[in-house]
Amino acid sequence: MAGPMLEAKTLKGFRDFLPDSMVPRQAMIRKIEAVFERHGFQPLMTPALEYLETLMGKYGEEGDKLLYRFEDHGGRQVALRYDLTVPLARVVAQHRAELQLPFRRYHIAPVWRADKPQRGRFREFMQCDADIAGANTAIADAEVLMTGLGVLEALGVDGAVLHLNHRDVLFAVVQAAGVVEPQRQIACIRAIDKLDKLPPERIADEMATEAGLAREAALELIDFFVTARGIHAAEGTENESDYLKRIVETRLQGEALERALAAIARTETVRQLVEAQFPGKIHFDVSIARGLDYYTGVIYETRLTDARVAGIGAVMSGGRYDGLIGMFGKEQIPAVGISLGLDRLLAALQELGLVARSHAVPVYVTVFGPQDAAAALEVAQLLRRAGLQVEVDAVGGKLGKQLERASKRGARLAILVGADEQAARQAVIKDLADGQQHRVGLDALAATARQLLDTAD
Repeated sequence: MAGPMLEAKTLKGFRDFLPDSMVPRQAMIRKIEAVFERHGFQPLMTPALEYLETLMGKYGEEGDKLLYRFEDHGGRQVALRYDLTVPLARVVAQHRAELQLPFRRYHIAPVWRADKPQRGRFREFMQCDADIAGANTAIADAEVLMTGLGVLEALGVDGAVLHLNHRDVLFAVVQAAGVVEPQRQIACIRAIDKLDKLPPERIADEMATEAGLAREAALELIDFFVTARGIHAAEGTENESDYLKRIVETRLQGEALERALAAIARTETVRQLVEAQFPGKIHFDVSIARGLDYYTGVIYETRLTDARVAGIGAVMSGGRYDGLIGMFGKEQIPAVGISLGLDRLLAALQELGLVARSHAVPVYVTVFGPQDAAAALEVAQLLRRAGLQVEVDAVGGKLGKQLERASKRGARLAILVGADEQAARQAVIKDLADGQQHRVGLDALAATARQLLDTAD
């Protein structure tokens, strides 16, 4: 008995990706994977579900609230992964004996956050991460950053700047403002992370509520970060590091100053290493905070400079998280990583005209009738084995209708294999752009098709 008709719909905050969307996404992923692997990173996959205790308490109070959590059929408290970093920390601790450190891994997979859906923000989205576990060095930091910038370069993105900071600079500045207790310092940093999203008054209110900072002191602290965020504007008078040191030295003293200067020195070393290979692509920005609790050292966000996508936010970010892996075992293993938001960057690339919205198949094989199916499939496999992307018409019918379907699929070439062609071990290549036909032997079919496609490009 047929049941009631169901409404076809997706959950709010989730999406279907039709071929027009998936083809550019897949092409982008392949380019990202190629860059990751050229930089020595190995692929890793982890389960979508983790024990709740694995994820809880790693992201801060706000992050914990966004976990998709539930009890499974075995009564276990579980959650969908919120990011790819905490699962990596669990993997390194769990499989330490099997891994050679430093361990370079990349992971491209969806993550889930029970956030409020809005323009450009979804509850399920794809992240592309590259991390190095087991090396607390400036060169490890630089390698991760160069990998990220290499990805943007491979995707054709020229206008991008990586904004670099260090958590110890933030902690020192917040401590100098009178916030001493570590959890209150973290609350201040979470508030600072919202400088681009909220007005200063709202951020000051949050600092007062969450960190116990007087409103006047909070506004003064916010002013410091707003003033210092444009330090690279001093180009031509002094370098960014010296400019930041001068600002810090006017505000800090004692242990807080020493902590900040050490962090600036480390960050300047990383900046110089990256700047040498990617001139003009990396700057200090002391207002970069990164709101997740697990960051410990250098932190960064990458923004596109083209005015057409100015409001899209950070497309690539990350930092050092030296204490996270140690939460899952006795050994403290340093780590650093970068994460690229695939959906946000893809939207920007499409806006800039750097990604085609096509799902074209270049070669389309027609089938005159059931008796010609075997010959059509033989030709298709011959072309596929030569590396060409080929579709065989699965419906048949009049040739005109088949050629119409080929055009709608974006095909440049149609292959015709009738009885005469089969008898002569030949095929006809029809160029759908100019209507010309080329009769060739099967031994030359792939080479001729490739030549015609290359000429079209």
